[in-house]
Amino acid sequence: MDLSGTARAHVDSGALFTELARLVAYPTVSDAPEGRAAIQAYFDEVLTPALTGLGCEVTQHANPDPTGGPFLVGVRTEGPDLPTLLCYGHADVVGEAGEWGDGRGPWTLTAEGDHWYGRGTADNKGQHLINLTALRLVLAERGRLGFNLKFLFETGEEIGSPGLTEFAGQEQDLLAADVLIASDGPRLDAATPTVFLGARGGVRIDLDVDLRPGGRHSGNWGGILRNPATTLAAAIASLVDGHGRIRLPELLPPELPGSVRAALADVVVEVPDPTWGDHRLTPAERLYGWNTLEVLSLGAADVDRPVNAIPGRARAVLQLRYVAGTDVDGIAPAIRKHLAEHGFPMVSVRTEAAFRASRTPVDNPWASWAKSTLDAVADRPVALLPSFGGGLPNHVFTDVLGLATLWLPHSYPGCRQHAPDEHLLAPVARDGLVLATALFDAFSSAPPTPRR
Repeated sequence: MDLSGTARAHVDSGALFTELARLVAYPTVSDAPEGRAAIQAYFDEVLTPALTGLGCEVTQHANPDPTGGPFLVGVRTEGPDLPTLLCYGHADVVGEAGEWGDGRGPWTLTAEGDHWYGRGTADNKGQHLINLTALRLVLAERGRLGFNLKFLFETGEEIGSPGLTEFAGQEQDLLAADVLIASDGPRLDAATPTVFLGARGGVRIDLDVDLRPGGRHSGNWGGILRNPATTLAAAIASLVDGHGRIRLPELLPPELPGSVRAALADVVVEVPDPTWGDHRLTPAERLYGWNTLEVLSLGAADVDRPVNAIPGRARAVLQLRYVAGTDVDGIAPAIRKHLAEHGFPMVSVRTEAAFRASRTPVDNPWASWAKSTLDAVADRPVALLPSFGGGLPNHVFTDVLGLATLWLPHSYPGCRQHAPDEHLLAPVARDGLVLATALFDAFSSAPPTPRR
């Protein structure tokens, strides 16, 4: 049986489901004290045996940031002249924000048709399990990998990967490699095998119009007293219009590179609302190659119990999802200057950046190698995306370690990650194991010229 058949048989036998059930049972919530104990047990009882089973020497490392959890690194060295592959995954999951349906629970893997329900099935335990399994299948078939392997696990991705940038900077020799291959986030859709090369970043923008304590009677003061809610609404509308189009040029990247436009030319994205967004760009360009400004929350007084009073304060939280090339450091000064020039100096602005945007160039040799390798084994076209829409610590690997990054996601947009009823689709898991096995097998036999 070839490796593709072996991978399919592994999923069809129920072996992957059984192993994933064990992983899901660990409540590794990174922002909860009890979750830290579960994370340590997950390291000791799951990941360390999995890595030693691949012939890795395993070390655990303290986080230089006290708000973050530890790191686990496995290293298998087969030869100094062989290429080195770095893999990545995160052991932590999010906590619970609501009730799961039909009696399901987050820490028990439940199969209903093609849906495998459980916390971490899609983000990220199911995804890194598929990659660990693929490596195990290649090793069992060949008796060796044919390359050096390094696998990094962190424990705080769901809280912004505290300390990961510093750790990578301190341990550049330990993590030195030729390329990163990892799995997180969703593929383009459930039916389309996907490789993405980077991630958009995120900036939180807090706007606050705090004019006075308490409200003032709307009849006695209306028309002569500034309303902070009206002011805030107008200020937001000056930044992004009612159709989601950014109006402040400083919040946009300088251009859409031709290579990105070409890569997205054949990518089809389902559009729920055709009236929304900048129609100078295709839906795929808007989602994977451009910036968006979203209002996450907006409020003044009590919306459920309004009174006849002009509120004293109004606040909003916006989020800029941005691509590589955007001047992130200039965002706050640009917004303040813009609002002052438009008559809104009373709106205070505070920004906080999360993951930084980064991407491997579309014309990088590793990108073309990955696509051609997967095209050869997939039974349908493989999508190559410059970035995916969400945030990942991709910049740690591109900017700190200097690596090309290849992300092969084993989930899909409807997986309900971070929400009740998170799930992994069995066909996507089966497809993912076939693709990951093929990619690792090709890396061992004919990788591109190493580019450290």
